[in-house]
Amino acid sequence: MGKEAESSAVLPAARDRSDCGAAREAFDDGRSSEQLDIAGWGAPSAASDNCAQALARALERLGVREAFVVVGGGIAHLTAGFLGTSVRLRHFRHEAGAAFAAHEASVATGRPVVVCVTTGPGLYNALTGLAAVRADGGQVLLLSGATSPAMRGRGAVQETGPDTMPTELFVAGPLFHWARLFASASELPTALTQIATGLQRPGGFLAHLALPTNVQCEPPPADGMTPRIEVASAAPWVDAVDTALALLNKGRWGVWAGYGAMRASTELAELVRRTGCGVVCTPRAKGVFDERDPHFVGVSGAGAHESVERYVREFAIRRWLVLGTRLGEVSSFYAPGLVPPDGLVQIDLTSDAFGTAFLGTPVVGVVSEIGRFLEALLERMPADWPRQPPHNIALPPPPPVTLLDAGPVRPRALFQEVQRLFVDGSDAIVMAESGNSFAWANHLLRFNRPGRYRTSAAYGSMGHFVTGVVGAAIARGSKAVVLTGDGAMLMNNEVNTAVQYNAQAVWVVLNDARFGLTEDGLEALGIAPIETRMPRTDFAALAESQGALGLRVARETELGPAFAVALEHQGPVVIDVTIATNEVVPLLALRVASLRDRASQRTEPSSGEAA
Repeated sequence: MGKEAESSAVLPAARDRSDCGAAREAFDDGRSSEQLDIAGWGAPSAASDNCAQALARALERLGVREAFVVVGGGIAHLTAGFLGTSVRLRHFRHEAGAAFAAHEASVATGRPVVVCVTTGPGLYNALTGLAAVRADGGQVLLLSGATSPAMRGRGAVQETGPDTMPTELFVAGPLFHWARLFASASELPTALTQIATGLQRPGGFLAHLALPTNVQCEPPPADGMTPRIEVASAAPWVDAVDTALALLNKGRWGVWAGYGAMRASTELAELVRRTGCGVVCTPRAKGVFDERDPHFVGVSGAGAHESVERYVREFAIRRWLVLGTRLGEVSSFYAPGLVPPDGLVQIDLTSDAFGTAFLGTPVVGVVSEIGRFLEALLERMPADWPRQPPHNIALPPPPPVTLLDAGPVRPRALFQEVQRLFVDGSDAIVMAESGNSFAWANHLLRFNRPGRYRTSAAYGSMGHFVTGVVGAAIARGSKAVVLTGDGAMLMNNEVNTAVQYNAQAVWVVLNDARFGLTEDGLEALGIAPIETRMPRTDFAALAESQGALGLRVARETELGPAFAVALEHQGPVVIDVTIATNEVVPLLALRVASLRDRASQRTEPSSGEAA
């Protein structure tokens, strides 16, 4: 949008943006849309079959449909191997962006997604995005180049291997569920069997296949490249279910649902219907239970509602049934007012989730997939199970805001219009970037079904969703919206990639020329803000320069028209919103209390340290 139209949220009608503008026009050299999807990739090699091609076909059979890549010499054969398959290659501008996008594409579709990066800095650049995959759950397969054994130690460009990089990159551990640096193509059948098994585990799977160039070019193994494995999800023991029922029958109780329960929303709704219990959810679990249902109490942790602690206190519940969350800091802020006197019955995929949040609280843990547990619980629940009385502490809707025809835009007005047009008025996935954006979204937005809202709690990396929105939009072929601050938008975005593939991605940028949550948090801690201000960026102009549609919103009455244009437009859209800075986000008091508590904790020396 030009300077002459700063007060308007809509581009002049004379400009035809149906093909994402001049940048995409320059990119289109007459090829069909199908060819444009793999533009610049050439054609499948006419050379004899090699390991890279066989691996690509095997991953296709395992369900991969998207490969997000940043090409380099070390992976030339790996990327070319996909050209003869149905897997769509998408070239990103930075490896971290590719990794975050792959994570969100996987979550949005339920399919595994490939990230392909080259040697040295290519592999290192991807690590932050991959760490988010491991922390937040997703099915991502990393393919990377590596230096051939004969070249190691000889000053090879971007030497990659156990002699020049941490060995943890090539073995299973805290980062990868499974990893291998291949010595020969003969290892592929065993590797694919292990990957096929891993992809069926609930809770996400992250694997790394590092292939030196010589292995990529080897003839493929004759057989074993099509593993057929089925893994049943974990079900609870009958006596564990009966124990849980007996504990819940000892007094009033409520459900505290986490991200691990997102695929069990039907079973959870039936449990509430039969028992009348109240439901609280963590930020990542918004939508697992209808947030407008009278049994919904509120969100815990970041963006928390005061109704949650009031429910524990005034309704006098004795115990939580915790489903699929370890109740970490952003999910609970370890608030003591959330702990009922009889503790927790905690259900999770692994036992290491039990009892880690509220130390000293009684916990009975059951290892199970959440849906299977609830099915068993409902099956064994007696027909005369006592129904709880109404608690009358349902989460109220946010107070309505009258939109002002003057700026800047208040956050509550912005999120009211996000709710009206993006949440209630479309089927778009709505994402919230770390910072003020996700705190407001957690607190103000209401979802009635799972899968509509995405945010990060366990890892919380800035740059996750400003790039992840592109992956979700590409993989779904439909609208995905991210709510983000200007700091994250400057850190890492893939607008250019979205233009290339005509992704239906929408960025709503809360532009206040500062790192808002950091600045407000420092002031709340009594510390003068440290370098939290930045020059104001014109994100609409930045979008336009790359061929995306750029819109500016300076006053609240412009929000609705701009959002409507973004929903109608077929291509990426960046909406630059001048945001007010005089309202502190809801999570700040809890976050500051948590930081102060941690600062006051004294670390006890180990037996080998001096006291």
